[in-house]
Amino acid sequence: MPDANAWVTAVVVGETRETATARALRFSASGLRPALAGQHIDIRLTAEDGYTAQRSYSLSSAAGADPIEVTVERFEDGEVSPYLVDGVAVGDAVEVRGPIGGWLVWRPSDDRRPVQLIAGGSGVAPLMSMLRTREAARSTVPFRLLYGVTDPDRVYYRDELDRIAADGVQVDLRYSRRVPEGSPLHAGRLTRDDLAALVVPPAEDPSVFVCGPTGFVEAVSDALLALGHPEERIRTERFGPTS
Repeated sequence: MPDANAWVTAVVVGETRETATARALRFSASGLRPALAGQHIDIRLTAEDGYTAQRSYSLSSAAGADPIEVTVERFEDGEVSPYLVDGVAVGDAVEVRGPIGGWLVWRPSDDRRPVQLIAGGSGVAPLMSMLRTREAARSTVPFRLLYGVTDPDRVYYRDELDRIAADGVQVDLRYSRRVPEGSPLHAGRLTRDDLAALVVPPAEDPSVFVCGPTGFVEAVSDALLALGHPEERIRTERFGPTS
């Protein structure tokens, strides 16, 4: 098997603009081992003067997919994300290594318990990998997605989520600042009552995967524990500073 710590060349072979500040990039990187749903890769950029910068990005493509995909949100003061969102073009090459991670991972061969996915903002990327893996494997394990964003313009994979919902996966979108025009929903952060109403109940013993900014993940995890979800059933991945 290829060494997950070895840097290899990855060529951009496709891209999709997900939002005004986010872009999905598809890479051909034959030197990588097949990924599991939920893993991430490191991407390294090298300037002409030899300066390098690298960041980790969750894979949003299905397990074992070729090409692989990452979905990148632009941070204005970032060293890597502005180039990946607004600069790199199809045919350009970067360096990648991985895939990395074994905690926030779902396999179709796992047990048959239902799966609850909870995403905050760009944290939906590795959970999308799980949804795509489920579909590719023709798994019938029950899945739900609860996806929190600031406003409707920040939703990743909108058309694909609509299709997935039509195929029987429960998809719930909630908005912290602005709801869609005409929506009966109210803007606000996810509450314990929201989670009680929208998450697979503890009695059904779901596997729960939570990914998003640190504050979001901590608040959701605390609420899930208070609702009776066992700690060992909750797997989290966060980004940003700790509280």
